[in-house]
Amino acid sequence: MVTQRAYKFRFYPTPTQKRQLAIEFGHTRYVWNWALERRTKAYQAQGESLNTISLSRQLTVLKQTECPWLSEATASCHTQKLRDQDRAFKNFFAGRGKYPRFKKRHQTQSVRYQLDQRHVAKNFNAESKRLKLPKLGTLKLKWSQRMGGIPKMVTVSKDPAGRYFVSLACEVEIAALPARKNAVGVDVGVKDVVITSDGYKSGAPKYTYRYARQLKRAQRRLSKKRKGANRRRQQQQRVARIHARIADSRRDFLNQQSSKLINENPVICLEDLNIKGMLRNRRLSKAVADCGLYELRRQIEYKAAMYGREVLIVDRWVPTSKTCSECGTIQEPMPLKVREWVCRDCNTSHDRDINAAKNVLMLGTAGSAETDKARGAVKTPRAVA
Repeated sequence: MVTQRAYKFRFYPTPTQKRQLAIEFGHTRYVWNWALERRTKAYQAQGESLNTISLSRQLTVLKQTECPWLSEATASCHTQKLRDQDRAFKNFFAGRGKYPRFKKRHQTQSVRYQLDQRHVAKNFNAESKRLKLPKLGTLKLKWSQRMGGIPKMVTVSKDPAGRYFVSLACEVEIAALPARKNAVGVDVGVKDVVITSDGYKSGAPKYTYRYARQLKRAQRRLSKKRKGANRRRQQQQRVARIHARIADSRRDFLNQQSSKLINENPVICLEDLNIKGMLRNRRLSKAVADCGLYELRRQIEYKAAMYGREVLIVDRWVPTSKTCSECGTIQEPMPLKVREWVCRDCNTSHDRDINAAKNVLMLGTAGSAETDKARGAVKTPRAVA
């Protein structure tokens, strides 16, 4: 199957490249904010909706009159930033995102370069590990994975921790994983992030709690720095590094768990949880956010589509935890502290999470239509080819 695959590499710029990237980031940020202001005022004053073409013409005039310094950056980066804003407004009108906001210099910075396909062989070679961009020259990347295909766009970004990254998207052909005849139900939680119907429990690393003391000290020192001072900016970067370490560790853990599920199971049944609602619980919100449950489902779904696996979703209102997976009896409501229980009808002893994963498997493989009507009844799983 031919699909778009993104690759992200760590980038170590030279001092000259850092200065040029600072110019690129600042100019594209200025273009974004200028275009957003023009769009907003034009709509408020005349009800006019500006697009990339009209803004690009105005930008050309702006470069020739008021802001000649914009020519210090690559011209294609300005055009790409206008296209990004077009996409942001399309997502806003489609209800997929909020109204675009102005960009700040201390947030994540990014700039996108368009590779000339006529000369791409001279500027990009994955085998010899060479990437050359206009006004930056050859980039020193950490090629942490092998990539196939030729990219058309290259995105250079800088996160609040001061790290630089290069992202490339290529069309590659991905072979489907070996066929299997098993299916698995997956239950997620706070004590164990992933629990499967065959008894596997992943545990919960709890990276936020692991770095809590270190983060507390760094934030306390930040609160005592004077605003606008250089030492405050340095301390902000130290705090950002700790947050980046937490996010990277969590993302790596979730990638390992999702890849394990995809590699071992052709059919994966998940429960449709209301993550936003769970985050409103002031007692559990920090623990739920530390598990990254939405990110886990996102990774499972995109990897399943990439490798030819199937993901089945079970209705969130089905009482999977208190339904006996042996006889189908729904028990009385039980608090979260009850981790093991015995069925009052068949006397079967259950682990709460593994029992829920078994019910997710049975309900998912039985079909979503029957699940919605049953509201908790356990169905016989269908045969998986």
